[in-house]
Amino acid sequence: MKFNPLADRVLVKRVSAANITAGGILIPDNALEKPQEGIVEAVGPGSADEPMVLKVGDHVLFGRWSGVEARAVGDAHVILKQSEVFGTLSVDLRAVA
Repeated sequence: MKFNPLADRVLVKRVSAANITAGGILIPDNALEKPQEGIVEAVGPGSADEPMVLKVGDHVLFGRWSGVEARAVGDAHVILKQSEVFGTLSVDLRAVA
């Protein structure tokens, strides 16, 4: 199934959260927080007020309670307005920590 966002909406696939701490403790899936970063998979054309600046493949950071879960599109997807995205990441922060 292909999803085409309208106006200033973007479809983001959440990046899976690490389930092992730095100390080696395994965290069960039901105790993990939802990740607040993901990869843009589809973008809308933008609105008359705000042109679309995000593009497919961007690694983005967004708010914990932002957007709408998109279960029909697939697992761990969220539909966001472009204004709900805080910014793009150029370095994977998990690799640095």
